[in-house]
Amino acid sequence: MNRSLIAAVPLMAAAGVAARDVLQRKHSLLRNFPLIGHARYAIEAIGPEMRQYVVASNDEERPFSRDQRAWIYASAKGENNYVAFGTDNNVETEEGYSIIKHRTFSPTPPPTGAHVGNDVVLPSAKILGAPRGRAKAFRPGSVVNVSAMSFGSLSGNAIHALNAGVKQAGALHNTGEGGLSKHHRQGGDLIFQIGTGYFGCRDEHGRFDIDRLAALVESAPVRAVEIKLSQGAKPGLGGVLPAAKVSQEIAEIRGVPAGQDVISPSRHAEFGDVDSMLDFVELIAQRTGLPVGIKSAVGDLAFWDELAATMADGQRGVDFVTIDGGEGGTGAAPLVFSDAVALPFLIGFTRVYARFARTGITDQLTFIGSGKLGLPRNAAVGYALGIDMVNVAREAMLAIGCLQTQKCHKDTCPTGVATQNKWLERGLDPELKAVRVANYLRAMRRDLLKVSEAVGVMHPSLLEQDDVELMLGTRKGTPVGEIYEYEPGWGRLGEPWRSQIDELMVGEPTGGSAPPSATAQ
Repeated sequence: MNRSLIAAVPLMAAAGVAARDVLQRKHSLLRNFPLIGHARYAIEAIGPEMRQYVVASNDEERPFSRDQRAWIYASAKGENNYVAFGTDNNVETEEGYSIIKHRTFSPTPPPTGAHVGNDVVLPSAKILGAPRGRAKAFRPGSVVNVSAMSFGSLSGNAIHALNAGVKQAGALHNTGEGGLSKHHRQGGDLIFQIGTGYFGCRDEHGRFDIDRLAALVESAPVRAVEIKLSQGAKPGLGGVLPAAKVSQEIAEIRGVPAGQDVISPSRHAEFGDVDSMLDFVELIAQRTGLPVGIKSAVGDLAFWDELAATMADGQRGVDFVTIDGGEGGTGAAPLVFSDAVALPFLIGFTRVYARFARTGITDQLTFIGSGKLGLPRNAAVGYALGIDMVNVAREAMLAIGCLQTQKCHKDTCPTGVATQNKWLERGLDPELKAVRVANYLRAMRRDLLKVSEAVGVMHPSLLEQDDVELMLGTRKGTPVGEIYEYEPGWGRLGEPWRSQIDELMVGEPTGGSAPPSATAQ
């Protein structure tokens, strides 16, 4: 072929694109600036990646900064996750910056080695279901567990990796409301979540079926049941799994027709108030013997007032409450819901905790925190305010390779985490990533143990409201209990839990000092 003709091909193609741009009416930019206008759309398409790697500072990007992601990635890979040259957080001027107050003289100094404490299991201070006498009450082996993320939203390989990882780390894995799949059956203990669609425990008409629930939880290592009322990123909205994602496998797991949109309604059909909800809780607990709890974001507090008051007599009640902050994540939500519906975790949790504290029953149930608590500093604040365990979701996704490209809702996740595209999913090796999940969970527990010991206690559940302050730049620091209007004693673990956790933590690694001299006092 003539070389001049070959050279003309790109020019002819560019001319064709330019002509199309000028004649089309959909995009004003292209109509006015043919050809070169495409550069704007190309830059917009890779905007998150450009900001992530080129523009944003180490502590600027949201929802997770580069520093935060780097800590998770290094922890998951078993690498050195220490930092050098001091903090680059804006400690001098940031309002609400949390500071944990170490003690100069402590019976439990933290060990110095970077990886000392990696093998500490760090169990829950409370026995889940014991206060209400559940037949299958148990003490969770880890204070850090994997939060609710459904198969369908996440790929099968991602779910496989998460479940195998929690098995290695001795933690718990919440199924999410999308049902219990074969990918959840890698040996890790489960919390089965029941959403408004009753997926996995519904009959052919979409109604809740207690017999199917009982059979399902008996077929897998399900340790507890969580009734999802709402989640932080889209509370009260429900959800839709598009028909394109509803494969035959997902349809069978959820008990829905394949190839059709799957609707999660915004409200439950089995109950419509606190009284009927507690009847539903007791029905499940009596039939399965399992501890039963609820998950909810926090908005109007009338529900929580009524729940605490109804539980005060000890007749009926939930075994645990999972509070999700409005800063929590989701695969897809309207912008207004992600940005403006539901209180942030610290405000929402403390208002709920106060309702139970006033009735004197905080030791009768387990409080689980969710919503960007998968970082040691954030979690420590939550423990000082009264949480007993932490659930992590996006942090666990980062541990298995998520790059925070924020394409979960487009089925184009480049690392195979949040997609049903088989080509993209194949890039995620579940066996390799399971190790990274376990490494991350161990690193979280290790750092929580170290910071607790720096404060002078052997377990994060023993942190109290005066152990953490929130800063107003360099002008003032205020204990978190004062900020959130806690009364004396709130957030403090009671008996018999304190004595039990002291016994459980005996023999765990602590630091020390050089050998004392002859003149030591």
